Amino acid sequence: MTLTLILMRHAKSDWGSPGLADHDRPLNGRGLRDAPAMGQWLREMGHLPDQVLCSTATRTRQTLSGLGIDAPTTFLPALYHADPATMHDALQQAQGRKVLMIGHNPGIAAFADGMLRDAPDHPRFHDYPTCATLVAEFDLESWADLRSETGRAMDFVIPADLA
Repeated sequence: MTLTLILMRHAKSDWGSPGLADHDRPLNGRGLRDAPAMGQWLREMGHLPDQVLCSTATRTRQTLSGLGIDAPTTFLPALYHADPATMHDALQQAQGRKVLMIGHNPGIAAFADGMLRDAPDHPRFHDYPTCATLVAEFDLESWADLRSETGRAMDFVIPADLA
């Protein structure tokens, strides 16, 4: 069986309120435009998830909302600034066949890199800019069997690619 991971970094956030806790920072105007564009791309490419795992931060929640995707969602506090090991553990608990995980850098870039046999041929893959989205397939029966360096990159896109 093939399982699919859609790994997305949150859209561009607003740094305009210095006293606001990092967890509570919202998206800025560009982020509010990029998330719906990425949702449209996911629909056009047939990459709609059947499960979502999302950080509890305001900017990840707003990114998910902007995507316009209707799938069972679990908001996980552990995904807020998670390291790759934490992201791996969270994904191993997933039940969906196509799972969207929305998180933060630097963990998400390192997790994406560590899960793939070969990195996609994209100049921005390794820095994973805001709203960057990887679609990777794994030959697995269950996410519980997930191992590093076993995924195949099917797509990688950033908002600038959609303009």
